[in-house]
Amino acid sequence: MNPQELIQDIRSFCENHADPAIVQKYARYFKEGYDGYGVASGEFMAKVKELLASKTITMETVVEASYDLMRSEKYEEPSFAMQLLKGFSKEFTKETFRVIEKWFSIGIRNWAHTDGLCSELLSPMLQKQLIGMKDFSKWRKSSYRFQRRAVPVALIKSVKKSPDVKPYLDFLDPLMMDTERVVHQGLGWFLREAWKVHPVPVEAFLFKWKNDAARLIFQYATEKMAKEERVRFRREK
Repeated sequence: MNPQELIQDIRSFCENHADPAIVQKYARYFKEGYDGYGVASGEFMAKVKELLASKTITMETVVEASYDLMRSEKYEEPSFAMQLLKGFSKEFTKETFRVIEKWFSIGIRNWAHTDGLCSELLSPMLQKQLIGMKDFSKWRKSSYRFQRRAVPVALIKSVKKSPDVKPYLDFLDPLMMDTERVVHQGLGWFLREAWKVHPVPVEAFLFKWKNDAARLIFQYATEKMAKEERVRFRREK
């Protein structure tokens, strides 16, 4: 199966399994808009497994197809690209990271794809040391807001296993004045999880930024703290 045949197979499957009720159900979770076929999650994953088990596609086929799939505004098509690439995780190299990097300029346009990408692909690559934190350096200044969001989200699993949080906080410091809500959410999520493991340095970091950074970051970051602890991070008038 060549890339175009794979793309057509995926689109035909989605059209044949479309359900407007599912689209309506999930649309409310996406402020930036949601356009999907409405394929049930069980049917979606069954198709992914079928394609991978068929042995008719290679990682190279998936990579080539991924660029067209990522351009689609239909939610399921980028999802297929991500899940099929995950099926070849044993073949990942540094070049795989470059492929994923290109996706943001093509069509990563919502929080769900961003966070799934981080959890399913980028975090495992960090754990296997195929990439390191410094590989995300340019992402912090990306013109694509979801690529900037991906930086803290991709680092969550790593920081929870690290004995030292300071390198992570230093690395994320340039993002603390970002203007985008989706980035604020990603930073707050990271800081909340980091705080569970490294409370003292994370609280010091939050104190440093409490009068300047977006309040949404602190809302997420202090979510698991007791009420009297959260009060300490209110902005000073």
